[in-house]
Amino acid sequence: MNELVKKLVAGKIGFHDVQKFTTAAEAVEVRRAALEQLTKTKLEHTGKYTIDLGIATNRNIDNPIGVAQIPVGIAGPLKINGEYAKGSFYVPLATTEGALVASVSRGIRAITTSGGCDVRILQEGMTRAPLFKVKSLSEATKLRDWVNTNFYKLKELMEQDRFLKLKMVQPFIVGRHVFLRFVCDTGDAMGMNMITIGLERVVEFVEKENKGARCIALSGNMCTDKKPSAANFILGRGRSVSADVVIPKAVVAKVLKTTPKQIVETNYGKNFIGSARAGTLGGFNAHVANPIAALYIACGQDPAQIMNSAMAITSAEEEKDGVYFSILMPSIESGALGGGTNLPTQKEALQVMGCYGPGNPPGSNARKFAEIACATALAGEVSLISALAAGHLARAHDRLGRGKG
Repeated sequence: MNELVKKLVAGKIGFHDVQKFTTAAEAVEVRRAALEQLTKTKLEHTGKYTIDLGIATNRNIDNPIGVAQIPVGIAGPLKINGEYAKGSFYVPLATTEGALVASVSRGIRAITTSGGCDVRILQEGMTRAPLFKVKSLSEATKLRDWVNTNFYKLKELMEQDRFLKLKMVQPFIVGRHVFLRFVCDTGDAMGMNMITIGLERVVEFVEKENKGARCIALSGNMCTDKKPSAANFILGRGRSVSADVVIPKAVVAKVLKTTPKQIVETNYGKNFIGSARAGTLGGFNAHVANPIAALYIACGQDPAQIMNSAMAITSAEEEKDGVYFSILMPSIESGALGGGTNLPTQKEALQVMGCYGPGNPPGSNARKFAEIACATALAGEVSLISALAAGHLARAHDRLGRGKG
């Protein structure tokens, strides 16, 4: 081990080369020891963890030196009246923001005391959009028509993975560029890998059958992956989910410390007028990215998918006996298996909610997770909008110690 550390420090081998000379587990120790010498730091806490980095190497991480640990808090019980998430759930949230779990917990208390929130998945389909280039606009329309005519052949090529189902292909033409947005059901996985593998077969077939058509990018950004986009906001990506709840006046007064009228005025001014004036894309909400990021990190989701998953519209309307809250999240991108969900702590977080692994029927656990995510986001919105309406935001952050010490 010491010899490998010396070679790394001397630049005779690279971090990625270490694994050629020892086990994956010892390679972690070698890299960390070398990095300590190179940077004159002590990585004591980075080296304390329970994850088997030997298994995670190459599957989840390259050149590992240890683990970055984030505190995990629990919020709940959150009562959800969904099609897949039915009952009360404890929600794990990984965050370094001192007031977040407390804020979401308050929103959860208001929702649960009001009988729970209804949640429904409106549509679903993970997407990938390869970009083809042809000679002219007329050739572009011919390719579009050919795709429509040969849909079932493309479907056959895509569906060699038993959990992958091609639902539709949405063509978009810009001059001689043709974007083919493939919309797929991916079961309990988030599904990008299986779609990408399936599309390699499809692309080969499209190029073979359409002389002059050339795929210049397997992902052409009409997907749209890991970037907020109007396409995802309107058409949806992953799962489009909505939740709503009516919170009685008594609960608004006791738990949220404000009034329905103040909530509605604040939500309209902030989430609609403010967001419109700022020109936000998918940002007609107070802070959906906060609970979604915390939930995703705790549960082994791809944090980069927060870009789309946190797009949302939060509505609040005054009712005779209280306030009606709703949230629409058109692009929740998540899964119950694969990727980071297999890591030990992330797996446990999913198990807490009964969402880990393949569901019965297939896809049910991923749908359950999406419903819980939407309900959790709603709880965060209920709490923050109410705190702003009551003028309590700064006081709460100061009391809960955010940023102190």
